[in-house]
Amino acid sequence: MSVPTRDAPERALAERRTIDYIPDAERHGSLISQFTLWLAANLQITAIVTGALAVVLGEDVFWSLVGLVIGQVFGAAVMALHGAQGPQLGLPQMISSRVQFGVYGAMIPIALVCLMYVGFSASGSVLAGQAVAQLFHVDDAVGIVLFTAVIVAFTVFGYRVIHAIGRIASVVGVVAFIYMFTRLLMGHDMSALLANRHFTVSSFLLAMSLSASWQIAFGPYVADYSRYLPRSTSPGRTFWAIFAGSAIGAQASMTFGVFAAALAGRQFSGHEVSFVVGLGASGGVAALLYFVIAFGKVTITTLNAYGSVMSIATVVSGLRGDNKLSGRGRLLYILGMIGVAMALALAGRHAFLHEFSSFILFLLAFFTPWSAINLVDYYFITRDRYDVPALYDPNGRYGRWNMTGIGIYVFGVLVQMPFISTAFYTGPLVDRLDGTDISWIVGLIVPAALYFLVARRAARHVPAHLILPADAGRIDTPSDAQAVSS
Repeated sequence: MSVPTRDAPERALAERRTIDYIPDAERHGSLISQFTLWLAANLQITAIVTGALAVVLGEDVFWSLVGLVIGQVFGAAVMALHGAQGPQLGLPQMISSRVQFGVYGAMIPIALVCLMYVGFSASGSVLAGQAVAQLFHVDDAVGIVLFTAVIVAFTVFGYRVIHAIGRIASVVGVVAFIYMFTRLLMGHDMSALLANRHFTVSSFLLAMSLSASWQIAFGPYVADYSRYLPRSTSPGRTFWAIFAGSAIGAQASMTFGVFAAALAGRQFSGHEVSFVVGLGASGGVAALLYFVIAFGKVTITTLNAYGSVMSIATVVSGLRGDNKLSGRGRLLYILGMIGVAMALALAGRHAFLHEFSSFILFLLAFFTPWSAINLVDYYFITRDRYDVPALYDPNGRYGRWNMTGIGIYVFGVLVQMPFISTAFYTGPLVDRLDGTDISWIVGLIVPAALYFLVARRAARHVPAHLILPADAGRIDTPSDAQAVSS
């Protein structure tokens, strides 16, 4: 499943590029790293807790697992379709949004992306900080600071180190989960547990929503971690590598959460870290499990931190009309974004973070319409025929504001509101659906269909082929372009 690497002029460990195009000479890597990165990102404690919610909120084990699998497949397909764009475009995910929204208009979803990933980083730092604190016998606040320092280091090094950590974390995660499953299921009659089936539509849809929303949340930055692959890399193979890693990892974690919640009940709910560590048969094994929990959060928290930095850099570059970011500027962005996440984690480690997490989950409603519009445009309208230099020029092909894309995006957000069910906000139609949140389904289907119909009839033109930065001085004559409606 690997792709031959090219000899690059530099093999530096630390990344020097940010939101600019990755030239062919600097492309490297293989598809196995895509698989291990997303496997590692999902073999972690927060995914376990997410899976447990299916049982905690009313579903039985069998139908929880079925619902989670179906949502997993659907959500992972959406996120992997984003990831497959990386090798073809050589760009961070959110830069490509300028095609659909305009150079300035893309700042609308990107600003919300920054907020969401800072929130995810903060919530992840709390759980990891608790594990670090127990491992080194220090206060939780100290554990959060130590964990944050590690995230800063890995984010500064960037792409190569992130993938290297993913490879290590995937092996550690697989071994740890085999052990944890063995300890958890030992002495229990699984056939009796699975035979107890009480299907309800609302609970089944809830399980689907939990896993699908989990996967869709990766969409705004998944291509950030595939953009260095050689341009010859097969989009189909890229899709399957990302899909398999993310779906298998998340389903394994959520399955563990389902069984833990069903077998342990209150011993697990609200005490997830201590319960997992309690599976250790000795002090040494318990210490290793604390390490596994902390290390398991390293990959995903680094992805969140790196993604938030790329997003804020995209916003700033749009305002400045360029694609350059100095090494000092990149470091300041990293320290600033991760510093905010750490401050939130420290302030909310006791109570506030629970409410803040509900707000972050509410923000997911703002990304499903973006995902739908981006995917429809890339695969059915523009395909891979991007004018890369124009992505950084407010006066270029894509302009400052694309009101068609923005209008459909806003409509896609609003049409979800009646169906959202979170602690932060609950829509008026949720009670009629027995409390089930189906907003993600509405938020994908409605704007996707609307954008497809409208964009095909728009007067906007796309290039006849992908235009790279080396072609920036070339005049794109009418014969070189074709109308979207053709």
